[in-house]
Amino acid sequence: MLKYNNKEFVCHLDFAMEFIRSKWKAVILCHLRKGPKRFLELQRILPGISHKVLNDNLKQLELDGIIEKKVFPEVPPKVEFSLTGKGLELVPVLDTLEAWGKKYYAKQKKATSVR
Repeated sequence: MLKYNNKEFVCHLDFAMEFIRSKWKAVILCHLRKGPKRFLELQRILPGISHKVLNDNLKQLELDGIIEKKVFPEVPPKVEFSLTGKGLELVPVLDTLEAWGKKYYAKQKKATSVR
């Protein structure tokens, strides 16, 4: 058992998954790997996510050191979210998972269309 922040994890993979475990975190990171995004831009490209859920996920990713929030001193305030060094290290992992998903989805779709 691994312990971190008052939580117990079965193994290192379980611990690593904690940083992207949710319906939206990995998807948010996939969009941020293409460059910084503003809040409303993220909300627009993530259909179905509520303002509160996006805000909560961004806060958690920021607390975990995966993304950073940059506030520009303007009126109205401009805020951008981008990957940190720690977040950039996740990009190859996310790319691999996405490639696996594409491959598996294509195989499943082909198998179900044959029936």
